Amino acid sequence: MASVDTTRIESLIAALYASISGPAGGRRDWDTYRRLHFPGARCLRTVVDADGTPRAETFDVEGYIANVSPFFAANDFHEVEIANRIERFGQVAHAWSRYEARPAPGSPVLLRRGANSIQFFNDGARWWIVHTIWDNERDGLAFDLW
Repeated sequence: MASVDTTRIESLIAALYASISGPAGGRRDWDTYRRLHFPGARCLRTVVDADGTPRAETFDVEGYIANVSPFFAANDFHEVEIANRIERFGQVAHAWSRYEARPAPGSPVLLRRGANSIQFFNDGARWWIVHTIWDNERDGLAFDLW
C-alpha cells in the first residue's frame, strides 16, 4: 500500500485519485484503494441514458474494481482533484471533490470533469471512505457548486 496519512481527509482523497490513475494496461493500486474504504463501503456512478433518463450503477469495492478494470486496461486515465470543500461534524465528514481526467498528467487533452460526493467516518484512529457518488460534466450540466 502506498503510504497514506489516514488521519487527514485530504490525503485519502489524493490517494483515491492516485490509486485509479495510470497508463493503459498499467497496474492500478487496488491494495491502496481497498484500504481507503471502510468494510461494506459503496460507490455509486450516475449515468444518463441516451433518452435523458438518469439511473445509478452501484458497486461494493470489489465490484467497482471489476467494473472499471477493462476500461483501465484499454485507456490512459489520470484523474486529479482540482478543488474541494470538506465539512466535518464529530466522526462524520463530507467532501465535494471536483476532478479532471486526462490521458496523462499535464496533458492538454481533457477526457472529462466531474464531482465526487464522498462521505467519511472516523473510528477514533483514522478516516475511512464510506460512500462515494459521482457525476460527470455534460451538456447542460457544468460546475456551479462553488
